[in-house]
Parts: sequence; C-alpha cells; structure tokens
Amino acid sequence: MDWFGRAKIDFAHAATPLPLTRKDGSQTDLLKVVEAAVPKCQMNPLLFNGHLQTMYTAVKEHGPQIYYKRKIFDADHKTYAGTFAVDFVVPQHKDFDEELPPRTAFYPEDEFAGIGSDDSKPMLIALHGLSGGSHEIYLRHAIAPLVMDGGEWEVCVVNARGCANSKVTTGVLFNARATWDVRQFVKWARKMFPNRPLFGVGFSLGANIMTNYVGEEGANCPLKAAIAVSNPFDLEVSNKGLQRTWLGKEVYSKIMGNNLKKLFEQHKEQILKYTNVDYDRVQKVTYLHEFDRAVQTVTWGYPTENAYYRDASSCDAILAIRIPFLAISALDDPIAVKEAIPYQEFAVNPYTVLCTTSLGGHLSWFEIGGGRWHPKPICNFLNAMATDINLEAVSREEKMVGDGKYQFNTDFNPVRRKLNVLE
Repeated sequence: MDWFGRAKIDFAHAATPLPLTRKDGSQTDLLKVVEAAVPKCQMNPLLFNGHLQTMYTAVKEHGPQIYYKRKIFDADHKTYAGTFAVDFVVPQHKDFDEELPPRTAFYPEDEFAGIGSDDSKPMLIALHGLSGGSHEIYLRHAIAPLVMDGGEWEVCVVNARGCANSKVTTGVLFNARATWDVRQFVKWARKMFPNRPLFGVGFSLGANIMTNYVGEEGANCPLKAAIAVSNPFDLEVSNKGLQRTWLGKEVYSKIMGNNLKKLFEQHKEQILKYTNVDYDRVQKVTYLHEFDRAVQTVTWGYPTENAYYRDASSCDAILAIRIPFLAISALDDPIAVKEAIPYQEFAVNPYTVLCTTSLGGHLSWFEIGGGRWHPKPICNFLNAMATDINLEAVSREEKMVGDGKYQFNTDFNPVRRKLNVLE
C-alpha cells in the first residue's frame, strides 16, 4: 500500500525526448515540460486501491457548473453517415433544454451562424468515456480550470453518437476506432477559428479514439498537442483483464454492459430500422463483451468482438504520433488495466510521454476532501504548451528510436486497419 495515499509517479519516454523551444527562445524538451506539469499525487488514504477509487465515483456530487450550447453536425463520411452532437462551453445561461443534459441548450441558428472568430485563444476538443457525454463529472473537473475564474480557453466536447441524449439517425452507435466525427470537427474548427491553436483530450474510450485519431493524422495532425487519460490502449487485453476477476466481470463489465443496453433502448427504433441487430439477443446481454458481440460486430462487420478489440486498439497508434502527446494512467486502474499499457511504444517515440501513478483507479484520482488530481497535470500541460512553448517551432520530423536500423527494407504501418470502411 502506498504510504497514506501518496502515489508514486513514473514516466515512460524515449531516451531523447522531443526538443521544444520556449517563446523566449530557450530550449527544453517534452519530458521536462511534462515533469513540470505533473504535481505530487496525494490520494485520499481511505480510498487506498483502484477498486475503492473507482467505486467512489458512484457517490454523486454536483461537480463544477459547466454550461453548454449544442450544435448538431451532419456527418460528411459517405459510409459513416448520420449526425453527431458537439457541446460548446459557454457563459452561464438559463436556456436549458429538458431533452438535453443539465445546463445544456441547443444553439439558436442565428447565434451559431456567427460563431467563427479570428481570435487566437487556445481551443480544447474533448472526448468522453464509454456511454458518457459532456455532462460527466470527471470531464467537467478537467476543463473547469480552463474556463472558470478567468480561464481564457475555448472548450467543446464531441459527444459519441447516441450519447448525452443525442439522437442516432442511421442506426450506428459509437465505436472505439471511430475517428471520423472528431476528424470532421477538427477540420471544421480549423476553418472557423484559423488563428486558434487546437488541442485534444480524451478520457477512457475517448482517450482510445483520440490516440487513434492523432496517430492516423501523423505529421499532418491539425492539433498542437493531445492528452489521453485512462486509455485502455489494448482493448483485447483490457477485456480479458475485466473477465479474469469477479469484480471485473460481475461489477465493472456488468455495469458497462447494462449502461450500453440502456443506451440501445433509447435508440432501439433507429438501430433496428437500419441494421440486422437481433433485439432478443441484445436483451440477453449481461456483460460489456456480450454487448459488443451482439451489437458492434453486427453493425460494423467484425466476425468476433476480439477481432473488433484488436482492430480498434490504440497501442500501435502511439508509434505514428507526431505532435506532443501525454498519456496519464493509474496502475491500479481495474478497467484500463496496466497490462494493456504499451510501454515499449512510448519508449521509442520522442513525441510521447506516459505518466503513471500507482494509485488513482479509473478516471478517479480522488484526493482528501473529494477533489480530483487529474485536472492538475491536464491543465498544467495544456497551459504550458499554449503559453510557454513556441508551437510553430515544433518539429514533425523527429526520428523514431531504431529508424534506419532494420535489416530489410520494410515499412510498418501502425495505423493500418483490418476493417476497410469504404467511402
């Protein structure tokens, strides 16, 4: 047990981290920026393991009062058609819509038409976890310091399809490798806010999607930096980790499976209209992997849920990242298990740094008094990148460890997928 809740912090990184230039002209590197951004990790000593930390999230708290306005986007992907919802953080308002999560209203068309700006405020694009949304407390804790009490950031949350009371219009729910919506939105943001530096953060399943997206974009990624929090990385390993223990299977997997069944029920009419999903089979689902077997494999065309997990995993995508990238994981996380963390991939890519804490659970990191630790390294890192680092001077051409040392003329594509989604 870590002494009185003081978690041990470790970093995994390349031997020669990405060199960075500060705006004053002095030199630093990605590891030094991360180390300066990560404070000591003092957890609540009564929540002394990952299970207690994770289960404590069931204790309801109001959390920071973040207000949103929502815009529905029409997807531009020919196969992955439909709509998705984006919630923009806005000043306090009272125009709540009962159909939406708390403190959220739809953007009036005339107001949204003038949303474009030439300002240079940093802008953060966030992705939530499994079946969650912009309303999630862990997410609001993370973005609150950026937008409240004088924070000058612009923040928005891309909701996964069907989540946060958004509608499913083509029968397709979210997918762990579905990077198309975030890609479309980032392009839209780049066009509407040409002077804003764009950043990304993802949580849990959203961290997996964000990591895949940044890897797929490679050196052409429009984001300046990104963060992945509690990323399961290797979904097959994480799935097996859930099933190997009683708590993993009968508590976590069962809760997530039930949450997805509830989500399915909300959109049952549309899903059954456009897919071949067997509704009776879905009704018998108990665990997360059973839901993926009954729904994801059918709607997406995977032969098994394990084939889906292998194809959607983001562990290899780490190798393709070419922007400053920070991952934050707790080693006692009972959902995104430590065995799934791709240490070797972080060790060969100078653009990436992994920060692990010995305590923290899954998206938890509860401190004494109920506060959360994870917003501190997230906001410290983002503010350092946005205010201290010369982002235009960041090289996208640094060599990977081992580049050019192979015996044969080979090319390894870390983001090549087995499922070919046709346009």
